[in-house]
Amino acid sequence: MSRTYAEQLVETLENNGVQRIYGVVGDSLNPIVDAVKRSAIEWVHVRNEEAAAFAAGAESLMTDKLAVCAGSCGPGNLHLLQGLYDSHRNGAKVLAIASHIPSQFIGSHFFQETHPEQLFAECSGYCEMANSAEQGAKILQHGIQSTMAGKGVSVLVIPGDVSSEQAVDAPQLQSTISAARPTVVPAQEQVQQLADAINQADKITIFGGAGCANAREQVLALAEKIKAPVGHAYGGKEYLHYDNPFDVGMSGLLGYGACSKAFHDADLLILMGTDFPYSEFLPEKTRTAQVDIKGENIGRRTSVDVPVHGDVAATCEALMTLVEDKPNRDFLDDMLVEQEKNLSHVVEAYTKKHHQRTPIHPEYLADIIDTVADEDAVFTADTGMCNVWHARYINPNGKRKLLASFRHGTMANAFPQAIGAQFADRDRQVIAMCGDGGIGMLLGELLTAKLHDLPMKAVVFNNSSLGMVKLEMMVAGLPDFGTDHEHVNYADIANAAGMKGYRVERPEDIESTLREAFAHPGPVLVDVVTDPNALSIPPEISLEQVAGFSRAAVETVLEGGVGKMVDLARSNLRNVPRLSGFKGL
Repeated sequence: MSRTYAEQLVETLENNGVQRIYGVVGDSLNPIVDAVKRSAIEWVHVRNEEAAAFAAGAESLMTDKLAVCAGSCGPGNLHLLQGLYDSHRNGAKVLAIASHIPSQFIGSHFFQETHPEQLFAECSGYCEMANSAEQGAKILQHGIQSTMAGKGVSVLVIPGDVSSEQAVDAPQLQSTISAARPTVVPAQEQVQQLADAINQADKITIFGGAGCANAREQVLALAEKIKAPVGHAYGGKEYLHYDNPFDVGMSGLLGYGACSKAFHDADLLILMGTDFPYSEFLPEKTRTAQVDIKGENIGRRTSVDVPVHGDVAATCEALMTLVEDKPNRDFLDDMLVEQEKNLSHVVEAYTKKHHQRTPIHPEYLADIIDTVADEDAVFTADTGMCNVWHARYINPNGKRKLLASFRHGTMANAFPQAIGAQFADRDRQVIAMCGDGGIGMLLGELLTAKLHDLPMKAVVFNNSSLGMVKLEMMVAGLPDFGTDHEHVNYADIANAAGMKGYRVERPEDIESTLREAFAHPGPVLVDVVTDPNALSIPPEISLEQVAGFSRAAVETVLEGGVGKMVDLARSNLRNVPRLSGFKGL
């Protein structure tokens, strides 16, 4: 029995374990949607294709499997762009189906005509247009293999008429897709150069990112042998922060603790599995080594003296037989003391009477979210101040998952990412930490959560302000403008959309409300009125930036509280010999 290319495509996706496709039906996409209707694949109807791409990306990051989104010709697939940029930069394994106008009209300025193979080129590792069903079968396999091999998003551009053509069997579609993560063993001479640099240095700091995902034990074993404090980038928090006896916090715009000092006081800084973008936070005069499985990342952010192209775990294992055991832990102990001192100071400032203050401090809210959430909860966070609270207050433990727009830095990602995470596992608690700016941008996705009865929970940090933008203006010495907006009751909107909505305006109501909301079996939105002046600054701020705050003449709370992280800092001091002038706790 003959079948169409659309049916062949859907069957291939089924054979590769795809369980759902996120998108909006219509127009040139309809032949593919019709094939989905007759398959075991679920069609997830979102309200904006942007959310479809975010959700697919989150599902893939949760499962490490292929996830799919789709958009119709012209405006439909253009909406995918934002979420695909995020998925591509986050390393998700996503196949995007971008349907196109009928092929005979391409190039004629036809209704809704765009050139998707050009538009999607920058946010994908593979992007090709199917010119026929025969060629379409080949590029279908190529696209799946490319994204499953870790090359980023793949985009298939499919004209509507090609979808309806008779399918042509292609031997490529019978291939078994390779999805195993490779181990890149570094060259021996590079490992030896790094070992020599370590042996020559007295004070060494390790700074890890998302590339340490499968190397936690190896990184900490190396840190123990060379007595190195370990800091982390935002992307490395989930893997390196918890139960880390060498923890000195995080650097960058969201940073805290002693990480910055550990950078600048070291003789050798080792960047491990991080493409940390903020060069201004990296030391200029410290000798620097960089270990990365992606060789193209090396030297991109700062001057690197000792490059190592290889897997972090494999590199650490190779180093262990070459580096000398350093008995002197003075530098490590100094940094642990600095870490505890910094965290204790800001936590005391944050906790003092904040449970009695209104508007509610967002730090206090984030700390309670962390307390009442499940041990294996998934947390998504909108870009902006929610990233700060996500990075500083949500404590990983080896079971929790942290998702955000780590590299693309777009607004409105938290809610649709939570949709994808919840579809990946309906039995796991998923909490979206949403800014009011982010939730407002893709507000229609409340209807998606309700339509599919997802048990996800959204907590809106509602300060009626674009807090991060306000901070940016103040740092530049500009009085904030256009950052504040009208107060909105998002709980009322959620209730109107058929979700369960809660409104919290008093700090004493937070914990009881969250516990009730998190216990609700369906989708929930908790709208919490927070202080618009509770902003955060980086761990280091220049004199020019200080002057900028003064010129802005805005009364602002400058806090960097880090909740329960102080417990880890204090417990790490048990390993520090009593120092002259340090009284301990």
